[in-house]
Amino acid sequence: MTDLQVVGGIKKLNNQNYNTWATCMMSYMQGQDLWEVVNGNEVTQPEAKDASGTLRKWKIKAGKAMCALKTIIEEGVLEHIRDSKTPKEAWDKLVTLFSKKNDTQLQLLESDLLLVAQRDMTVAQYFHKVKSICREISELDPTAPIGETRMKRIIIHGLRPEFRGFIAAVQGWPNQPSLVEFENLFAGQEAMAKQMGGVSLKGEEEALYTIKSRGTYKQHVMSGSKRNDEKVKNHQGEGSSRPGGASKNHGNSKRFEGKCYNYGKKGHMAKACWSKKRSVESNTATSNTKEKSEDD
Repeated sequence: MTDLQVVGGIKKLNNQNYNTWATCMMSYMQGQDLWEVVNGNEVTQPEAKDASGTLRKWKIKAGKAMCALKTIIEEGVLEHIRDSKTPKEAWDKLVTLFSKKNDTQLQLLESDLLLVAQRDMTVAQYFHKVKSICREISELDPTAPIGETRMKRIIIHGLRPEFRGFIAAVQGWPNQPSLVEFENLFAGQEAMAKQMGGVSLKGEEEALYTIKSRGTYKQHVMSGSKRNDEKVKNHQGEGSSRPGGASKNHGNSKRFEGKCYNYGKKGHMAKACWSKKRSVESNTATSNTKEKSEDD
């Protein structure tokens, strides 16, 4: 059977978790009716046996308490209480041992608190980390606990830049939210930002697909446009081949606004005048008639 790492739901004592361990052990001992022999009114062993069996009962309780203390600690810490005779003596040794380390631990925690930042953590993870460090500092130094107001300032200082606009808006409210409300607000803002980011990404993917597909579509459109242009040019060529150079395609040409010097009407030039042509044709016909009459 492997060693039990957790007894009674309590993690073994090590060099980092004394405050948590001590709190849990106190509650465990009280629940098992053992705290009185550890740090209560029954820490001293009775001097003699009596008819009610007080000494025997005390030894049983003290034995259970010592078993719990020596079981729920790691081997490196066990060496400090191995020779303790009573639960009280073992408990006091642990308090003294870890009290000497409090100053160093406190300095390390305060340094961590000054450098803490959200970076790639979620809002929930970041808030939990800050609150955990603040709680440990308050336990090591009960005379200067960290309140919610200071905790919020620390959290705001380490949040990612994308929250600055929202922070400014919240700080302008007449009634400031509590720490729990503060966390819920930023968690909601984070969820909204993720949702908006997904929509943007989807839009970019659709745009990319459209751009890729547009190459084929553009080829068809350009090919069709080229064919249409050729048809228009052919049609214009046919129109310009008519006598007099007149064309019925007026889409791209501007109408002549002056008068015809030959006919006197507006809208065409003399070189394109049909009346001049008819006059020439009429003269040619008259000349031919005269020549035929002279021959007769």
